[in-house]
Amino acid sequence: MTEGVDWIARAGAKPKGRRPAYFDDPAVDRLLSLSMALVAEVSVLRERLDTVERLLEAKGGLSRADVDAFMPDSKAGAERGEATRAYIARVMRGFQQDVEAMANPDPPITDWVEKWSKE
Repeated sequence: MTEGVDWIARAGAKPKGRRPAYFDDPAVDRLLSLSMALVAEVSVLRERLDTVERLLEAKGGLSRADVDAFMPDSKAGAERGEATRAYIARVMRGFQQDVEAMANPDPPITDWVEKWSKE
């Protein structure tokens, strides 16, 4: 860690260049950014909780140093990776559904009405 650097202040610093714009309303972009930051924080918390659970199971007790030094083995890493993928899929499902709908749009309601009226 670099001595003398205020990382909390650095995290809040304005980035250089323009922020990416995904939506017409900048407030929606800010809300998306905030939501994704929260998603990242929850993901970190989930991994830390997994570490605590594994250490408690293996050792019956733990210290903060144990948690900080924990390195998952390949099986635990694979389990965490799968859990993270499932979590992100749940979080992003609404966006995924919108993309799927754009690729395969539903026909206009008038098409359905005409179809049902012929039956």
